Amino acid sequence: MYILGISAFYHDSAATLLKNGEIIAAAQEERFTRKKHDPAFPACAAAFCLEYGGIRVEDLEAVVFYDKPLLKFERLLETYYAYAPKGLKSFLSAIPVWIKEKVFLKKLIRDELKKIGNGKAKDVKLLFTDHHLAHAASAFFPSPFDEAAILTIDGVGEWATASICHGRGNDIALLKEMRFPHSVGLIYSAFTHYLGFRVNSGEYKLMGLAPYGDPASEQVRRYKKAILDHLVDVKEDGSIWLDQDYFDYTTGLSMVKDDKWEALFGFPRRTAETDIEQRHGDLAFAIQQVTEEIVAKMARTAKNLTGTKNLCLSGGVALNCVANGKLLRGGDFDDIWIQSAAGDAGGALGAAYAIHHMYYKQPRKTPGGKDQMHGAYLGPEFSDLEILGTAKKYQAPYHRLETIELLSTTVASYLAQGKAVGWFQGRMEWGPRALGNRSILGDARNKEMQKRLNLKIKFRESFRPFAPSVLYEDIADYFEMETPSPYMLLIADVQKQRRYPLPPDYHQMPIRDKLYYVRSDVPAITHLDYTARLQTVHRETNPRFWELLKAFKDQTGYGVLVNTSFNVRGEPIVCSPEDAYRCFMRTDMDYLVVGDFIFAKTEQPPWQEKIDWQEEYGLD
Repeated sequence: MYILGISAFYHDSAATLLKNGEIIAAAQEERFTRKKHDPAFPACAAAFCLEYGGIRVEDLEAVVFYDKPLLKFERLLETYYAYAPKGLKSFLSAIPVWIKEKVFLKKLIRDELKKIGNGKAKDVKLLFTDHHLAHAASAFFPSPFDEAAILTIDGVGEWATASICHGRGNDIALLKEMRFPHSVGLIYSAFTHYLGFRVNSGEYKLMGLAPYGDPASEQVRRYKKAILDHLVDVKEDGSIWLDQDYFDYTTGLSMVKDDKWEALFGFPRRTAETDIEQRHGDLAFAIQQVTEEIVAKMARTAKNLTGTKNLCLSGGVALNCVANGKLLRGGDFDDIWIQSAAGDAGGALGAAYAIHHMYYKQPRKTPGGKDQMHGAYLGPEFSDLEILGTAKKYQAPYHRLETIELLSTTVASYLAQGKAVGWFQGRMEWGPRALGNRSILGDARNKEMQKRLNLKIKFRESFRPFAPSVLYEDIADYFEMETPSPYMLLIADVQKQRRYPLPPDYHQMPIRDKLYYVRSDVPAITHLDYTARLQTVHRETNPRFWELLKAFKDQTGYGVLVNTSFNVRGEPIVCSPEDAYRCFMRTDMDYLVVGDFIFAKTEQPPWQEKIDWQEEYGLD
């Protein structure tokens, strides 16, 4: 039985193929179209999934969409009616789009499937799941647990903004949900917007900015008090109530009412690309704290309602790895598992799983303590012939190393010399994190690496931290955690013996001085609060990346590397060898490794392309 899951028409469109409950392939549309967060129908991603599975559209048992558009349309109409006459301008701009793209969604999907199937999609069964059920299914069904509490938190689905479910066997039971307009995801996005970042794109920047706040300052306390006194009322069960007098997302064209927020916090909304000041870091710290407290209360409620020892997380807020790490350390649950594509892209996977298990009543295989994600390496892979085709197209010199041992030893020596390496191997990752197959790597010991990667290679804001990839066997040598973190969705503290003490006036230092203060013996991956968002690398799921880390450890004594996604700012993570070569030549990367082939920057012909990457991709 083949089931194709689809998410589309909001952001991060994606497709997933299941065969008898096993994940065969999954990918986001942005990786093929090169449009970040592409919301269009995932034609390329769906075509890839079918091709990888070796099937045609007519071989599918069902195609499943990740939410119910008519329920969303109902929410839109009821919201505008409730706030009338406010929001008329927004209503007039939104309704034509909804009628065209959402109300007639069945026809749109069938037309797109016909294009993929050469007109043969007429009889394929088309099904729809609830948005939060899709999130819950993506979290529980591939998890390593037979039974678990499931917590999903995002902006908004049809009506729900958060839900608590109980997963057992092949069934998920909804126990409690919170409804629009009261939303943890939307208040976090509101602060993302107010601090000058793009909504549905820059929330991770807000999370990365938070540690620049001074936790002991009066200003942080004042900001947090203002949030809790005026913006959000947090109930003991984790449910919240947002005062809509301060927000504009229900019927307006913005997230917040700027004048009210400026009066509340004492400074105007930061505009994009302007300097980050201490007050911005303090406000980010305050809302991060509030968010963590809300999530912790929701998780405790889930524990009380289900009585289970395991927790599964999904929805966009589950990408907040700081909150995830604190949940793990909180002790309410023995174990936590988070879907690698926790945002809307993951809804495609969850929709397919929900139909397989809950509609077709197919039994769930006993997990046996292992998840079913295949390390999240579920995207396209490319042959040597395709790699050589890229080299020929660009007349790019290369060296081929025939064994993984020789390749690992050679690349590890480059990294140990302080070189930045583009590392492109095997199947592309599923989700927003690069996990060692589409990565840019560097030496975590190098105190200049963070600055160089941000300013000369990624071309992004200097305050943003980088994540470590560490041999799973060595995790306790570097971090105060022993739990696997294969999908880079947990924060852990750097081991105390590796930390360097901070000067007494550290929190009074300018942000730039804080940023470049050396805080540990692995400074490139140690954030301001001595934390890191880590990936544990496992030999059984990614033997090539594991071998590279092992070779680096053999040469340096350190089994940890800087790992950032293989792209420049505003660009989706690279998908093909050609994407990788173009990104390599546009940046200060020293080496590109694609499969067994090494491209040295010093040996490449001059790059002739005149298009500015910022013009092509825009800023995220």
